[in-house]
This record gives sequence, C-alpha cells and structure tokens, in this order.
Amino acid sequence: MKPRSNFHDYIDQCAFPSKGELICAVSGGADSAALLILASEISSTVKAIHVNHGLRQEVSEEAKKVEMLADKLSVGFEEIKIELVDGPNLEERARDARYRVLPNEVLTGHTADDQAETVLLHLMRGGSLDALSGMRPSGHPLLRLRRCDTEAICNRFGYQPIFDPSNNNPRFLRNRVRHEILPLMADVAQRDVAPLFVRAADLARDDRDLLDELASVIDPTDVKELNSAPVPLARRAIRQWLRNDHPPDLAAVERVLEVARGNSLGTEIAGGKRIRRSKGKLHLFERISSEDEVSETSD
Repeated sequence: MKPRSNFHDYIDQCAFPSKGELICAVSGGADSAALLILASEISSTVKAIHVNHGLRQEVSEEAKKVEMLADKLSVGFEEIKIELVDGPNLEERARDARYRVLPNEVLTGHTADDQAETVLLHLMRGGSLDALSGMRPSGHPLLRLRRCDTEAICNRFGYQPIFDPSNNNPRFLRNRVRHEILPLMADVAQRDVAPLFVRAADLARDDRDLLDELASVIDPTDVKELNSAPVPLARRAIRQWLRNDHPPDLAAVERVLEVARGNSLGTEIAGGKRIRRSKGKLHLFERISSEDEVSETSD
C-alpha cells in the first residue's frame, strides 16, 4: 500500500495491515479521526464504526459528524448503539461494551501517549511482564505517533475533532495518569517520559513473546509438569491457560501455583471461578458451588 497524498510523513511511522478492509473505530476525537484519515490514504476499502454509548446529549450530533467525515473521505460508515448507565467502573464497562460489539479486526487510534498511560496503569495495578508489554502494534497502527501528531493530521485535513469532556474528569484513573502523574514524572525527570515507557513496552513484549513460546509446551493442568518447570515458565503457562476469560493478576497466579504444589486444595480467581486440584490435575470450574467440589486425592 502506498500513500496517495501528503500524509506520508505520518503513514511511514504507522503499522497498518497490508491487506484486507481497514475497519476503524472512530469516536470523532483527534486520535480516531486521524486513524480514519490515514487509513483512507493507503486503502480503498475502509470503514468507520462509531459506537454510540448514549451517555451524553451530544452523542447524536457526534455520530453525524463522524458520518460526515467518512463521507468526505469516501469510506464506509456504521453506527452501533449500546446502552450504558452511569455508575461505578463506567470507564471499564464502556470499554468492555465497545469491544463486545466491534469486530475482532477493528483498528483503534491509540497513540504512544496512550501506550505510556496503559503501561503505567498496569504497573499501578500490580501487573507483571504483561503490564510492561502494553498494547501490541497489531490493531493499534498509530502507536508510534504522539497525540500532537493526530491533532496535526486533523488540522491538515481541515477536521475539527470532537472533544469529550469526560477526558478531563479526574473521576477516571487514566485521566489522572494523563494530566497529573505523567506531567509530574516529566517534571522530575526533566524530559518527556512517554517514549521511555514505549521503549520499555517494546523490550518487554519481546521477552514476553519468548517466554510464551517456551511455556506453550507445558500443560498447565498437569501438576507434575508445572512443578518440574522453571517457575517463570510455570507462571506463563498458567497465564496462557486462564487469560482468555479473566486474565489473572500476579497474586492469582501465585495462588494457583500453591495449589499445584499441594499447599492448598483450591483457590478462587477472577470471574467467580475456582481452581481445584485432583488426581494430579488442576480443574477450572465455571462457578463456585457445592456441585463443583472435587474430593482431593493423593497424587
């Protein structure tokens, strides 16, 4: 794919898929609008999907603005409406709702600044190597661009991005990381710290991928295999086993290892699930109830 206009200075830094339709999640903000603009420059099959959460009065007008942008770029447009109510964990619930309705191959406009925020958020929540790894470039083609770049792209195209006031609401932890913690770190370090987090994520991702490959040969339900494997690989095997449902945190992985070692009969993990050991195997139960109990036998 070759750029058709004067956005090549930005496109050269992006990681767009080389084939297939480019489906872009577009809220109308600078990042997602820039994603759509660049995608339209390199492919003739592009579609914008706008998810309407229905949380603010302005959402209908915002959907129309995204549709107008798509029309101007001669790309497809689809609006998906979902129902959310304000309340606890709104940011997380909105994100989960979006990804439930968006196709797997969707592209998002996350930038290097988002990557830095994500890594720091994960570390604050007690993450491990996965926390440092951040977002993969696949599905996030703008990870080498900065937020100032996406604003410049919109300005060059003549598009006025939608401003979501919730992006300044200190109620959401990511906003506090963006507006308070990262600026403070930059002030203390006397330098822009976002590239440092991005570089750390790149290096950690390489290490994680190697560990995942080595751990893939371990049966995470086999107690003997887990106990004979190096502990870092045993941890990775457990995370690979459980990550599709509710990726376990460090403490949960350690508790599962204790079950494998015979130091406890079972443990609860995220999602209301439970791990039990029986006859040399670890068993995952969908819910905790008396019917799920398996009698422990010696291995």
